[in-house]
Amino acid sequence: MGRKGRRGSLDGKGLTVGLVAARYNEEIVDLLLEGALAALEELGARAEPVLSVPGSFELPVAAQALADAGDVDAIICLGCVIKGETAHFEHVAEAAARGILDVSLESGVPCVFAVLTTYTEEQARARSDKGREAAETAVEMANLLRSVRK
Repeated sequence: MGRKGRRGSLDGKGLTVGLVAARYNEEIVDLLLEGALAALEELGARAEPVLSVPGSFELPVAAQALADAGDVDAIICLGCVIKGETAHFEHVAEAAARGILDVSLESGVPCVFAVLTTYTEEQARARSDKGREAAETAVEMANLLRSVRK
């Protein structure tokens, strides 16, 4: 055990990771999804299923369905919310974050929040590599929780 405590491995062998991707701001979310899928493959994890939902607000309910089904070791929620001229941005981002956290806490399945919340499309594009980080987090957390629950 290191100075910061026990960590989960990045070895995805034997792990199944579900993904939920929002279609709103689809071009950017597709980049997140591509990065996540590539990283999961490199880590040896199986990416299944991949669900598509209308927007980031719908991510938690789909994540809950995956957690309830009991077939995944972790879930990655991918979305992109870009600030517009109204407060809608804040409501969607907050609901998505809270909902995804609630699914994780209530189900015990690690749910990774990979929803970009930016002020501009340019900022979102600059962060479109975050899908890869989300995949690493999912594998690490799944392995950590597995080791704790043994």
